[in-house]
Amino acid sequence: MTPETYVQEKAAASGSSFYYAFLFLPAPQRSAITAFYAFCREVDDVVDEVSEPSVAQAKLAWWRTEVARAFSSTNDPTSSATKASHPVLQALLPHAQTFGIEARHLQAIIDGCQMDLDQTRYLDYLSLTRYCHLVAGVVGEVAARIFGQTQAQTTAYAHQLGQALQLTNILRDVGEDALRGRIYLPIEDLQRFDVKAHEILQRMDSPRFQALMAFEAQRAQDLYDQALALLPAADRRAQKPGLMMASIYRTLLGEIQTSNYAVLHQRIALTPLRKLWLAWKVQALGRL
Repeated sequence: MTPETYVQEKAAASGSSFYYAFLFLPAPQRSAITAFYAFCREVDDVVDEVSEPSVAQAKLAWWRTEVARAFSSTNDPTSSATKASHPVLQALLPHAQTFGIEARHLQAIIDGCQMDLDQTRYLDYLSLTRYCHLVAGVVGEVAARIFGQTQAQTTAYAHQLGQALQLTNILRDVGEDALRGRIYLPIEDLQRFDVKAHEILQRMDSPRFQALMAFEAQRAQDLYDQALALLPAADRRAQKPGLMMASIYRTLLGEIQTSNYAVLHQRIALTPLRKLWLAWKVQALGRL
């Protein structure tokens, strides 16, 4: 199996909404974003699929070393690719120079996954924002470069959109995260709505939990508005894949709200056909 086939299968198998946004890209950009997304999946899977913490720590340490070695001491992307032993980096590195992908970007994403191993609670929204920046904001920054960013302000848009997407993920996954002993909703917000941590871990629904979720959902809606306001008009066409993601995830957020936040015992999701339809509408009409 070639590195390119590996990352294509990794991206497709994830079932992620990101995959639908990739479909409309020209081949070079599609290859780059697919390889980058496959890298994100690989390091994220270390946290989600490895049950022994010491093994997960060792795997993340291996990824840190692998990234550092692959990006070291050369500007020749072909030569860099030969330094990488993992097919994800072998597929990604030939695109690194073209799209401004740097080792610091990949290391930051690993840092975010490290946070998942080191902590299961976030004291306040500022702490959660730091986590979201690493696992989603940096991803947005790299994606914006691959999509064809020309304006510096687009980086701020990408970071803000990443925050919105990640908060939507957190709200969708409250029940699943509880089964892993994780609560991403800030402790200060739980206290504000008098929701106890053990209630979430035991997946106990209540009017107080629903009020907490409504508060967080509105925060996410505001983040989408702020992100879209930051996107320069000159980059709007190039950033259509990000707008597709905004459309898909904002629709998902709406479904979560409509369900009265029934996320503790089910995973609310959009069908593949609906995701494709939302992505096509942005591609064809240029708006959410």
